[in-house]
Amino acid sequence: MQTDSVLYDYIIVGAGPAGCLLANRLSQNPSRRVLLLEAGGQDNYAWIHVPVGYLYCIGNPRTDWCFKTEAEPGLGGRALNYPRGKVLGGCSSINGMIYMRGQARDYDEWAAQGNKGWGWQDVLPVFKRSENHYAGGSDVHGAQGEWRVEQQRLSWALLDAFREAAAQTGIPSIPDFNGGDNEGCSYFQVNQRRGVRWNASKAFLRPVLQRPNLTVLTGAEVSRIEFDKGRASAVVASIGKQLRTMRSRREIILCCGSIGSPMVLQRSGIGPRALLEKLGIDVRLELPGVGANLQDHLQLRLIYKVSNGHTLNQMAGSLWGKMNMGLRYALNRSGPLAMAPSQLGAFARSGPEQATANLEYHVQPLSLERFGEPLHGFPAFTASVCDLRPQSRGTVEIRSALADAAPVIRPRYLSHETDLKVAADAIRLTRRIACAPALASFEPVEYLPGVTLQTDEQLREAASLIGTTIFHPVGTCKMGQGRDAVVDERLRVHGVPGLRVVDASIMPTITSGNTCSPTVMIAEKAAQMIIEDALTDEHTVSAGMSAAPERPAHSL
Repeated sequence: MQTDSVLYDYIIVGAGPAGCLLANRLSQNPSRRVLLLEAGGQDNYAWIHVPVGYLYCIGNPRTDWCFKTEAEPGLGGRALNYPRGKVLGGCSSINGMIYMRGQARDYDEWAAQGNKGWGWQDVLPVFKRSENHYAGGSDVHGAQGEWRVEQQRLSWALLDAFREAAAQTGIPSIPDFNGGDNEGCSYFQVNQRRGVRWNASKAFLRPVLQRPNLTVLTGAEVSRIEFDKGRASAVVASIGKQLRTMRSRREIILCCGSIGSPMVLQRSGIGPRALLEKLGIDVRLELPGVGANLQDHLQLRLIYKVSNGHTLNQMAGSLWGKMNMGLRYALNRSGPLAMAPSQLGAFARSGPEQATANLEYHVQPLSLERFGEPLHGFPAFTASVCDLRPQSRGTVEIRSALADAAPVIRPRYLSHETDLKVAADAIRLTRRIACAPALASFEPVEYLPGVTLQTDEQLREAASLIGTTIFHPVGTCKMGQGRDAVVDERLRVHGVPGLRVVDASIMPTITSGNTCSPTVMIAEKAAQMIIEDALTDEHTVSAGMSAAPERPAHSL
């Protein structure tokens, strides 16, 4: 094993949305040496950048870890593909590009759980700091940041009719989902720039790659963390065919996501004692919450055949249609190739007992049996609906101490009674929207799950058969102070100096919407805290050196 001679100030593990932003912010001070490690490769695959290219990135080992869940009892014993980005930009290079913050109540609940500084009024300025919104700066949006947010470059008459039908059903049309209360219906805003995907690598990493104090290594899979007198001091990574040890004098920051970060901790001897002992890993620190508290949004994909309407099924089903789509994108970066996977969104309440919207719709002018298969030969739309606040909790565990062993992922979807009720209510609400007058001219006919299913028991069974992940795992390194917590409110791992986790895994509870941009916010906030803590440490050291003359600490 080779030990590098360079001593880094910060080692960041994972170049997803959080890692790319942290590399940018922490390398701003030229006196700080920063190393960013990414297990995947460069984001130079053409399909990353064409918005519809997610179809060729998800399930592709060039860009996706290609994880799978275990067989899920709540889904009729099905195992699901579980995509995670394995490339610079991480999941922002393969996701649906939807810019979504969630609801104010999400963050106020984090703060109410004892996580000081994480309430809505605390995080709103942080969201704005990194944002570059197409409409310019305002009370709720920022215009000076790098995270580009634009309107989509197409619309569909069918989706416009669905929006009107939602309004007729009590879900009002609104212009923006990101002001703190997202209840309503609108076209999603997206992380694109002029019809091209805008991932975290473009936003935060590429502009600073020439900084001499920033080193970025791809193809670097971290197996474990090493310690010196209880402090996280180095990482061991496989680069090419060689194991290398890279040392840090300040902090190691895990940004590997809700699957990767708990795996690195567990392989390093930090996690549930029973699991580590079973796998023959020395228990350095027992933290039962590492890999626990897994939450995800389960989507129910309802499909409706239509008449008298144009959908992507027909366009993609003919050679002329495909040529037309390609030509439109080549000429002005518009048309279906510029589409996010979902164009129209809606946030609604599954019932009157809900204080705020607890459902999210992703509505698409297309349909298919399952992801990765061809579009249907008949015109149709999909109204995918997910429970924003699932009560079911799952786990992520390593299968062995080897870094290349696939994880054991058990989301335990629909294992809580409340989630089953919300699923049945969501199907019924979708049917009311489909029957609204605005959609009458399209004559929608339910194809999936089927109108013969009506009772609570039948709808719950339907949810288990059509439910699938919408790719929002969070919570496996929970922020908080209880026995199940992994990090404190400054994202420092409990009991391990020099080690933080900065990604969606720290969320105590899942946000009410898509999770990429909340992860960017988490990293922006973490960068500020890391810089503040470094200054505090330097002032403390300086004050304690009575024999040395006073001098200012380095500015970060």
